[in-house]
Amino acid sequence: MNGVNPAMQTHVLRVDPDQPAAEAIGRAAEVIRRGGLVAFPTETVYGLGADALNPDAVARIFSAKGRPAHDPLIVHVAEAADLSRVAREVPEMAQRLAAHFWPGPLTLVLPRADIVPLIVTAGGPTVAVRCPAHPVALALIRAAATPIAAPSANRFGEPSPTTAQHVLDDLAGRFDLLLDGGPTAVGVESTVLDLTRDPPTILRPGGVTREALEVELGRVATLEREAREAGALASPGLLDRHYAPRAELWLFTGPRERVLAAMRQYAREAAQVGRRVAALVADEDLAALADAPLTLQSVGPAADLALVARNLFAALRNLDMQGVDVILARDFGRRGLGLAVHDRLTRAAAGRVIKLT
Repeated sequence: MNGVNPAMQTHVLRVDPDQPAAEAIGRAAEVIRRGGLVAFPTETVYGLGADALNPDAVARIFSAKGRPAHDPLIVHVAEAADLSRVAREVPEMAQRLAAHFWPGPLTLVLPRADIVPLIVTAGGPTVAVRCPAHPVALALIRAAATPIAAPSANRFGEPSPTTAQHVLDDLAGRFDLLLDGGPTAVGVESTVLDLTRDPPTILRPGGVTREALEVELGRVATLEREAREAGALASPGLLDRHYAPRAELWLFTGPRERVLAAMRQYAREAAQVGRRVAALVADEDLAALADAPLTLQSVGPAADLALVARNLFAALRNLDMQGVDVILARDFGRRGLGLAVHDRLTRAAAGRVIKLT
């Protein structure tokens, strides 16, 4: 199945991101209740949602996105009290984290309750749950009166959508209704924290930093890479290639001056064989690369990692629209939100990482 229904029209409802109209939310909730798909904004990226307790509806998500069945979905709830509905066990640690970080971009991995269909967890024994910090998302979950399973609202493996237009560019005709609440605030997906491991382990870095979790928990492990094995993954976002633009992406890590010099050299050599190359960099890198045969795309000052994260996926999409063949991306380190940006770029590069010392 390719997820396309030629007769399906994607209806778009623009909503106030802070005070969404009850009529629009009610209409979207009705789509969810009858087994349909609704794209909606969260604080991280736009999600493609279905009733998490309806396996047929959830199957439509996989079909619409072209998502493999071994990649689990995140279940979105309206409040921490709903954790016990979808998780078989809710330890004190989970309650404490939910009280501190929810609503917000933190997903908790816990033992799956029987009420959650196995298609949601890719057949695995755990379920990933979060409470989003967006008025539209929360209003939709409450009005639908059911947990909502929702991955990012894009074609599988490509850059995530941070605007309603990104959703339409990827999936128009593959779902029922889009709630357009404007651009998202965080720009990268939630942090996924596995509480079934000791110590608690970050499976996917995201909008809640490792440092913030360590303040609450003490030691927190980080799963640097986990290639897919037979069977279910424990979390979305763990495949070696993910978040990738159509253009070939190379990630450069190391001292800034060496990174920029290597980018200039790569661009000159690529231009000689007719390849169009772009550079994904910080504001302060633009002048140093101005004389190179590069399409330049900034994501903000390197010191403002929140802005870098917010702009990342839109920047990758913009370069794809310009038709470049190669994107050279500079690394932004692993502190704070830099870890999430590093993770997305590493997976988008699919092993094409140049480490400079």
